[in-house]
Amino acid sequence: MSAEERRESVVRAAIVEFARGGYAGTSTAAIARRVGVSQPYLFRLFPDKREIFLAAAERCTQDICRVFDEAARKVDPSEILEVKEAMAGAYLDLVEDRDGLLFQLQMYVAVQIAEASGDAEFGERIRAAWLELYDSARMHLGGDDELIGAFFSAGMLINVLVAMGFPPEHRVWNICPGMHDA
Repeated sequence: MSAEERRESVVRAAIVEFARGGYAGTSTAAIARRVGVSQPYLFRLFPDKREIFLAAAERCTQDICRVFDEAARKVDPSEILEVKEAMAGAYLDLVEDRDGLLFQLQMYVAVQIAEASGDAEFGERIRAAWLELYDSARMHLGGDDELIGAFFSAGMLINVLVAMGFPPEHRVWNICPGMHDA
């Protein structure tokens, strides 16, 4: 396996480990074990745990962006509401991966903790990755700020409902019209 393939394995493993343990509660030893490499080898790929987390955060947002892009390409781009529904449906499929969803939530918490301890660059890098996702989705939704706001609001609500374990048929999904059946 090449170093780049190993880096990819580390990022994927890190998403799972950080999702389950958070930034502070996840050791690089746990990530190395999941990948099947030694800790010294892990540090040849990444300088420290912070960089592993940031690479995982960037990958997480890239994956969401890719899913939105693929969904948007399957429908007529001039039909903005169809594009929104396609992207929403794709997102619902994506968050079925509980580790991916929980890692997203860990990203938001980690930014706050890092910045509270003086690491402003940490938050800047995660916000930059999220902004790429936002800009891509905004473009697919025709630049309509109201629609993009509703779309991301519904997505965050979905994150909460899925993270809390509400089954799709539960009545709380009714507060998110159109997303439940997407």
